[in-house]
Amino acid sequence: FFSRFFAFALAMEDNYDAIVLGTGLTECVLSGLLSTSGLKVLHMDRNAYYGGECASLNLEQLFEKFNKGAPPAELGKSHLYNVDLCPKLLMANGILVKILRKTVAARYNMEFMLIDGSFVLRDGKIHKVPVTEREALSSGLMGMFEKRRAAKFLSWVQDYEPNDKKTHKGFDLLTKPMREVFKEFGLDPKTVDFLGHAAALHHNDEYLDEPAHDTLLKLKLYAESVNMYGSSPYVYPLYGLGDIPQAFARLCAVYGGTYMLHKPVDKILWENGKFVGVQSGDEVAKAPLVVGDPSYFLAEAGKTKPAAQVVRAICLLDHPIPNIPDGAKSAQIIIPQSELKRKHDMYVTCTSYVHKVCPDGYFIALVSTTVETANPEAELAPGLKLLGPILQKFVSVSPVYEPAGNGAEDKAFISKSMDATTHFESCAIDILDLYRRIMGKEYDYDAPLTDDQQ
Repeated sequence: FFSRFFAFALAMEDNYDAIVLGTGLTECVLSGLLSTSGLKVLHMDRNAYYGGECASLNLEQLFEKFNKGAPPAELGKSHLYNVDLCPKLLMANGILVKILRKTVAARYNMEFMLIDGSFVLRDGKIHKVPVTEREALSSGLMGMFEKRRAAKFLSWVQDYEPNDKKTHKGFDLLTKPMREVFKEFGLDPKTVDFLGHAAALHHNDEYLDEPAHDTLLKLKLYAESVNMYGSSPYVYPLYGLGDIPQAFARLCAVYGGTYMLHKPVDKILWENGKFVGVQSGDEVAKAPLVVGDPSYFLAEAGKTKPAAQVVRAICLLDHPIPNIPDGAKSAQIIIPQSELKRKHDMYVTCTSYVHKVCPDGYFIALVSTTVETANPEAELAPGLKLLGPILQKFVSVSPVYEPAGNGAEDKAFISKSMDATTHFESCAIDILDLYRRIMGKEYDYDAPLTDDQQ
């Protein structure tokens, strides 16, 4: 309410330190971080709601968006649904959670619930992703001898410290490809597959020929996140993702930011190739830099480039996903590209009434992947098959855009569209990269708050 009051009550002023376009998660996090760093921020969105691609809708809004008429009465009350259009899980010890802890989580009483488990599909069967020595030795993904090799590898990963060469096993991990590290431990290609895609969360196999250091840190992060709560690396906010953009919107407003929803951007202003401001109707606001999602720059020549398309199916269920180990009622399942003979992985998530996103007894599942054919919905069949009977299905195909430049010359710092993954790690990396390019320094989420910030 606080941020919405500011959004509608204030007119645009003449000058700001930064203008942010769009209220997607990336843009809202950055507007909050820039405001707490002392910048005067104007934040605009053409829509009348927060969230952009990550907006949360009630049941009636969901049916209206997909032109499906009125929802059936048996699905329950509309307001009990908080359906995320692009649901993504948060790594418990990941970048975004660290930023939330430092900035808004306690301030706005944000609550998170553990996702029951993280799984991978192998030969048509769902398995828990093993990331510790003990899990490797008990996993059904591997035979007896491979379990021992994997356990030895995972034990070494947990002990790995970038600044302690004694833990590097004699490898130069800043140059040695990950493929060669796996080979040193004698790991089977199928073991490499689930470690690289379901634990390190790589989108494809290009990482195998890149320095091992980054992948080892990703594997450590996954294991550290599991160890925080004992069963899963992922958490999800109660009532869905919609509260996260709004929390950062409130944070920005507290530090003097101006929010304007339902405010169209009629023209982006440039002088000598550099951003100088935006025009909305008869109003003009000036600033030395702009941050925005790609949709605001599609008409601007040379600012964005198409990267891919993502197909997503939001599914309403009256049961958890069948055949998941330990009877998990919420989950992420990654289907590696090799399992499907595809170029890209497929992702399946399930949340439930436990997360306050739907009424008791109901579940919300999502299946997503990067489009590879002329029939995107058909590509989702392997993931949809895992769900069992589906009450309602809502399918969308969305373009994915990337910035064409880094913002150094034109001062336009453009985020990346949401990808097919069902976790926030790639989004969090984009946030930190944008912050570094804008502010000229790394964001330090471990630094203590200043007196003003407190």
